[in-house]
Amino acid sequence: MRPFTLLIKPTGPDCNINCGYCFYSPKTEIFGVGRHRMSDEVLETMVKQYLANEMPVHMFAWQGGEPTLMGLDFYRRAVELQTQYGKVGRTVSNALQTNGILLNDEWGPFLHEYRFLVGISLDGPQPFHDYYRKDHRGEGTFTRVMAAIECCKRHEVDFNILVLLNDRNVVHPDELFDFFCELGVEFLQFVPCVERDSQTGKIAPYAITAEQYGKFLCRMFDRWREFGPRRLSIRMFDSILNYFVHGCHTICTFNPRCNDYMVIEHNGDAYACDFFVEPQWRLGNILETPMEQLIDGPVKRRFSQQKRDRANVCITCRHHNMCRGGCLKDRIVVEGSARQASYFCDAYRYFFDYALEGFRDLATGYMQQRQ
Repeated sequence: MRPFTLLIKPTGPDCNINCGYCFYSPKTEIFGVGRHRMSDEVLETMVKQYLANEMPVHMFAWQGGEPTLMGLDFYRRAVELQTQYGKVGRTVSNALQTNGILLNDEWGPFLHEYRFLVGISLDGPQPFHDYYRKDHRGEGTFTRVMAAIECCKRHEVDFNILVLLNDRNVVHPDELFDFFCELGVEFLQFVPCVERDSQTGKIAPYAITAEQYGKFLCRMFDRWREFGPRRLSIRMFDSILNYFVHGCHTICTFNPRCNDYMVIEHNGDAYACDFFVEPQWRLGNILETPMEQLIDGPVKRRFSQQKRDRANVCITCRHHNMCRGGCLKDRIVVEGSARQASYFCDAYRYFFDYALEGFRDLATGYMQQRQ
């Protein structure tokens, strides 16, 4: 079986903050209003089924909503089940993507002991972060997120930072770079924001443009290369380097097919991707159908193959093998067609024209050092 990662939503769309650009909170339309929590039955079924599949690494990625709302005892139970159903010689890995609000000195020792990789959402210095990432009282969350980072440092918990690039911060790459370097961050992920406004159907005002994203990537590449790629990991840049060294990407955005993930919702429903938690892409439910059948079932296959339906401009593009049309979500965001060019097509072409020779030089130097 081809290895795949579980993206787990144990609290569904529930969250203890109210980000202005959140794409997942509207999923209450699917799961209904009220409290959403994963039961022990769903948890045990999920762990047992996943670990029964033979693959070198079993990756549990706990996301939300806000996954820490489950409480620490839930994750203690998850680790207990992983120990029970895991097999000798296999690697089990856990990642927790969180807003950080609930992390404290009770969570820290646990996350350290079981080597959870913690992803913390932080959009940059306080004016950028607090503009959209507010709590339900309308107050900014920056100070509480910084406390969570200090908690991770204090307990030697591995963490990375996820930055949602929006209309406020995308035009300030130098300020972002300096801020995160001063903070001592070693792993960064930049996620470009593009969503449709549910009321108007137009691109949301907090989204970024392709031009902004292209310029941001070029400037960030210059700063990263000057700073030292071995001193700072930027997820997209690492993937491009991996492509030149090993011939494949490490992020799904540029992969030929969308078949690296399965989303498990709080009630056991399985979906093809967390950007496509929609009725038409529901694979089934793990309480009714074994996971190994869902991951290779007709709905998942149809979803994975959609990425091959690229626009004509992609097929003739000089960067086709590098980009593969980009993320499927960014291709359907405007016209709803998988054959549409990515919303960020111009950004990628601009960036690749600017930076690929530099990546080749870095990859060549890396390979020479390995010899």
